[in-house]
Amino acid sequence: MTMASPKRVSGVLVLLLLSALVPALGGRVARADEAPQLPAYFTSTNGDPAKPTWPDPTGAASGVWATPAGDGKGDVPGSLSVADLYDRVAHNLYSINYVWALVAGFLVMFMQAGFMFVETGLCRAKNAAHTSAMNFMIYPLGCLAFWAYGFAFGWGNWWNGPVPPGWYPSLGPGLAVLNSGLGLGAATDAAGHATGAYTYGLLGTKGFFLTGVVNDVGVMVLFFFMMVFMDTTATIPTGAMAERWAWKNFFLYGLWVALPYCIYANWVWGGGWLAQGGINWGLGHGAVDFAGSGVVHAMGGIIALAGALVIGPRIGKYDSKGKPHALPGHDVPMVVLGTFILAFGWFGFNPGSTLAGTDLRISFVVVNTMLASVTAAISAHLTLNAKGLKPDPTMLCNGMLAGLVAITAPCAFVNPVGAAIIGAVAGCLVVFSVFFFERLGVDDCVGAISVHGVNGLWGVLSVGIFATGEYGAGWNGVVRDSMVKVYGSDGVRGLLYGDFSQFIMQAIDCTVLALFAFIMAYVWFKLSNFITPLRVSPETEIEGLDGPEMGTLGYPDFQIHPGPRLAG
Repeated sequence: MTMASPKRVSGVLVLLLLSALVPALGGRVARADEAPQLPAYFTSTNGDPAKPTWPDPTGAASGVWATPAGDGKGDVPGSLSVADLYDRVAHNLYSINYVWALVAGFLVMFMQAGFMFVETGLCRAKNAAHTSAMNFMIYPLGCLAFWAYGFAFGWGNWWNGPVPPGWYPSLGPGLAVLNSGLGLGAATDAAGHATGAYTYGLLGTKGFFLTGVVNDVGVMVLFFFMMVFMDTTATIPTGAMAERWAWKNFFLYGLWVALPYCIYANWVWGGGWLAQGGINWGLGHGAVDFAGSGVVHAMGGIIALAGALVIGPRIGKYDSKGKPHALPGHDVPMVVLGTFILAFGWFGFNPGSTLAGTDLRISFVVVNTMLASVTAAISAHLTLNAKGLKPDPTMLCNGMLAGLVAITAPCAFVNPVGAAIIGAVAGCLVVFSVFFFERLGVDDCVGAISVHGVNGLWGVLSVGIFATGEYGAGWNGVVRDSMVKVYGSDGVRGLLYGDFSQFIMQAIDCTVLALFAFIMAYVWFKLSNFITPLRVSPETEIEGLDGPEMGTLGYPDFQIHPGPRLAG
């Protein structure tokens, strides 16, 4: 997810502004060595340090709000100059992008309801209140952590990453305040002063608690959108570790999960060293992950794998010889409903990641997302048939979700045929993956490791295979003259379309992600177990976590409550 949609917007804006200034100059064309007088929203600089333009808490500095008025008190069209009109056009541009990003974020937030239905339905009735409560509470816990430190770590130095210089951010120039971080190879200007940029960016350091230094309308949009994305990652392990995860330990996890998520997000989305792989190593456009197959889904799936290994399988899942036994969920229609909610929310998740309603590539993103989801569901069905199994609705749902996960990274860069193939592979892959991990002794209640972890990595890798080069010119600051000469532009393209180096970079990204996420999570779950037990007692697990852990039964009409427990 790159803040500036892949259009060289700034150059167009400058040309338009210059054309507007020519009449005002009496027809005189400015010499090449004369710097044009640009509005403040072009430069993102503060002309008066005593009264800084950015951060801008009202949006008043980003163009001018048009005020139609027939009585002459507002804008009178005949009296407005071209520059005045352009100020209003620019303001409307931001407005469209803000509304698009926010509404898409609302859809992503609503996906939490879909996760709750899927995970709760796939668990047994005696754990329904506990499982649904984890899906509910991860939202406030994750948001609190993201507000306190996560956003700063992930996006605190976004402006000094490889994309913004020379580009125009879709959410406005106020994002220039995100300009502080840590890294290797500090860049300096002609006077020898540090610019804030690094050859290898590692971490952002601005925006803790959204303090006044980032008090900007554009920053708030970015914060909200990125927060609801992180919430998706945070909730994935609750499905894999359900039916035995102790509430207190889960609570601590909810405050921790922003740490690995936002560090890695900085490396890919915050202008960090993986995004810089194209500039530094000549590997395609660096790590490319449009909407988060890796940053969001694989991160959550790999954390779930580490958690499932540490917490161990549920009682009764394996017999004395290690043979797995099914522990069926209690509500299949609930699972199907949750899957439809998630698929609906994905239409905000993927196209919303342009962060620009004015980026018309959103139509391709929507269609690619839809095609991958349906081919994945059909592929899962055919794979089950080939294995001699009946079309289990829960597995079909996981097939559709696997396709959605896989298309999330390449959705903007592939054509519809490529999207259909990516989804078909995902639907097959998820079936084999679920049985593979089950045979290994990894008890994943809902298949989260296979849906999000395995297919998240597949989605990242597929960018390096199926990206067509039609979109993403200049992505991560990469513009190669050789590619422009051959193809007319340097969009993101995979090995099938002439750039094997992009595939290598995607493979590096997958490797880094898998190692980093697993190590961070495995160490965390081990350490947190010393703070408060990771797993409930066998007695609680057998009884069901609803009563002992939550004090409320999910289905009191037919669940048997053992009665009050006596102390001592």
